[in-house]
Amino acid sequence: MTPLSVGYIGIGVLVAVLFSGIHIGVVMGLIGFLGIAYLSGWLAALAVLRTVPFTTFANYSMSVVPLFILMGSFCFYSGISKDLYDSVHKWLGQLRGGLAMATTAACAGFAALSGSSLATAATMGTVALPEMKRYNYDSALAAGCIAAGGSIGILIPPSVPLIIYGILANQSVGKLFMAGVIPGILEAVFYIITIYILCLINPQIGPMGPRTSIKEKVSSLKGIWSVIVLFVLVIGGIYLGVFSPTEAAGVGSLGACMFALLRRRLTWGNFQAAILDSVKTTAMIFVIFLGAMILGYFLAVTRLPFEIAEVVGQLPVNRYVILILILIMYLLLGCIMDSLAMILLTVPIFYPLITSLGFDAVWFGIIVVRAAEIGLITPPVGLNVYIIKGIAGDVPMSTIFRGVIPFIMTDICHLALLIAVPQLALFLPGLMG
Repeated sequence: MTPLSVGYIGIGVLVAVLFSGIHIGVVMGLIGFLGIAYLSGWLAALAVLRTVPFTTFANYSMSVVPLFILMGSFCFYSGISKDLYDSVHKWLGQLRGGLAMATTAACAGFAALSGSSLATAATMGTVALPEMKRYNYDSALAAGCIAAGGSIGILIPPSVPLIIYGILANQSVGKLFMAGVIPGILEAVFYIITIYILCLINPQIGPMGPRTSIKEKVSSLKGIWSVIVLFVLVIGGIYLGVFSPTEAAGVGSLGACMFALLRRRLTWGNFQAAILDSVKTTAMIFVIFLGAMILGYFLAVTRLPFEIAEVVGQLPVNRYVILILILIMYLLLGCIMDSLAMILLTVPIFYPLITSLGFDAVWFGIIVVRAAEIGLITPPVGLNVYIIKGIAGDVPMSTIFRGVIPFIMTDICHLALLIAVPQLALFLPGLMG
């Protein structure tokens, strides 16, 4: 068989094995290893297995991943997430559907401290679901807005998938972070408008909460000053060139720890839990990353990515038609794969094609992550949906998926806007020079 045929077979086997329940990182690594062994011999495969783990994880830029995850863990265990929700609750809670709107706004705020959609969904689900249940919110709206709002976690910086994309595509992580700010804020605004429309159509699904005075509203802002300081410190520092993204991650995690200590909320038990959670999440991400790197070496040997780029690039159609086809593939993959694994698997294949078509690489990174976000709430995988199901055990899975349908439609509209107006993503990176 030709190397190209072996590449197609490898991808086919990968898609088939995904349904077996084996960890995606192990599957990608195993297929990559066996593919290299078949094409280049066992010695070459063992050489890749010997060198890739060290060359990948000894890279200084990879330290940004655990540090940003640690920052999010410190913020969670210090109660910053609850303060954030309480504040927006007082400002928006008295509106019809206000608790759901407040939850979405709080998800956007916590996304600026996290970097993980799963962490954002789990955190806000724990805080917001009991409140919406207490005010008799419709279960589908309550669960759906948290599942969708949680997905903002990987678009508003810091974002682990944007970091991984930057490493794979050799793009500036700082510029990618800046590119995610406006689209991330717009995404939250789109979700809030969706909630408003849903409650306008059926007022019973989002009853009004208690009214609060101006004094109470202003007073509640004191609970979120640490969020603002951390975001400005980390993202502002990157934007102004004061420090690199890796240094920003270290500053952010230290700052989150210091805020927790100053609030006297970081017990020794919470400190240990934050460290342990960060280690577990980092290990999971690194296993997927390692598997994807080995698979990438295999695909490079087969020349499959370059062949696909050449064939598709020569199609007699507008480049936006090709982009839409790629995005449809992302939406389909999102139904069966974890978002991070999807990015690691597809970027080496599609990146050469996208650049050959003249699309901006930073802009495409935002588009890829935005498409991956949709995968977090689409059946049958929809990891955010399963997170919410674990928190709201009495809510049927079908109800949660029914709740996310309006938000999926909103996601598609938002994605179309980002494609039509690339400057929404490129304006802030352009100011960095």
